[in-house]
Amino acid sequence: MERFRDAMSAAAYAADKLKKTNLFETDRMFCDVYGLLPGQEQRAHVHAESDKVYFVLAGTGSFTVDNQTRALGAGHAVFAPAGCAHAVRNDSDQPLALLV
Repeated sequence: MERFRDAMSAAAYAADKLKKTNLFETDRMFCDVYGLLPGQEQRAHVHAESDKVYFVLAGTGSFTVDNQTRALGAGHAVFAPAGCAHAVRNDSDQPLALLV
């Protein structure tokens, strides 16, 4: 497995839905880059036994965790503990890139 990756250059986008690009994956974890074009979203969902962290690489998104929503930009992180509903939406006019 490659041990060093450039997360920013891994960001990719698709016209029909958010694009996920895997950077690393083992039996214990995964690390992806999500690319969302304006208007795209990852709808609210729950992971019963897994935590999730979103880190904004570029752009601005609206993040919801347990009915709290915040607009956040590059450099911000969001923690969604196991069992908590979470979602992200690109409400801006620019692409959004996330490390997940």
